[in-house]
Amino acid sequence: MKLVVTIPAYNEQKTIANVIKEIPTSIEGIDSVEVMVIDDGSIDNTVGDAIKAGAGEVVTHIVNKGLGVTFRDGLDSALGRGADIIVNIDADGQYNATQISALIKPILDKKADIVLGWRDIDHLDFMPRAKKLGNKLATWTTKRLAGLPIKDAQTGFRAFSREAALRINLFGKYTHVQETLIQASHKGLQIEQVPVEFRRRDGKSRLIPNLSTYAIRAGTLILSTYRDYHPLKFFSSLGGIFLVIGLSFGVKVLLHFSQTGMVSPYLPSAILASLLILIGLGTITLGIFTHMLNSQRQLSEEILYRLKKSEKS
Repeated sequence: MKLVVTIPAYNEQKTIANVIKEIPTSIEGIDSVEVMVIDDGSIDNTVGDAIKAGAGEVVTHIVNKGLGVTFRDGLDSALGRGADIIVNIDADGQYNATQISALIKPILDKKADIVLGWRDIDHLDFMPRAKKLGNKLATWTTKRLAGLPIKDAQTGFRAFSREAALRINLFGKYTHVQETLIQASHKGLQIEQVPVEFRRRDGKSRLIPNLSTYAIRAGTLILSTYRDYHPLKFFSSLGGIFLVIGLSFGVKVLLHFSQTGMVSPYLPSAILASLLILIGLGTITLGIFTHMLNSQRQLSEEILYRLKKSEKS
């Protein structure tokens, strides 16, 4: 049984060595542990320090491509190295790497395909209140869309079985945390959660320079992922909103017409109501059409899964 620990890194010279040295080299049920750093275009000495600290392989991006791409490349490279289990951990040292053995235990026990290391956000005194609120909002949204009892959708400390890693197909560049969970839910992968330590970070997060930027980027990714995997629900809900608003304007027009036989005083409302109803019906029709195409997507993903499995076996 081979474990590959992937560490996405961007300008983490100060912490990368300590993270690598903290990773256990011997774990019950694991025959070998390899450390892989995916450097996302760092301009400091992240790569040099990672190699000195014992990283077995470094995958390098010439330019910064984003955490989503870096995480995806880590999964692919780990699969290519023959990983049976893949653990992803951040390079900033906030997660306790000695807890990897506890993180992968549900996979070793064949109780999970993916394991999330969840942080007890309410008891993290050093985390700003605004960030806590944003984290909880993102977790609540992901939980609702994925239909899973997730405690911490933002955690970057995760373990994947080989099968789960082969099944996941990521497209987002900015991040991967929500997209992975929505896909896992859609594909019927079993998710477990274990509590992990989360430590104070020195300096600001590079992924979340400010809350509004993260909310817009992550929110867009969450909605687009949900749209792709649940097109009928997505477009029906959106179309339903237009229909309700359109009908609310139309009721006034109809009531006035039934009483007077005239529309002219409410002509703008009549035009707006008609337009909104047409948009609503068109959006629902689009949802039905994309739902029909979704079977082709599932077939394409199954073909891709089998190709990846044969290539990386």
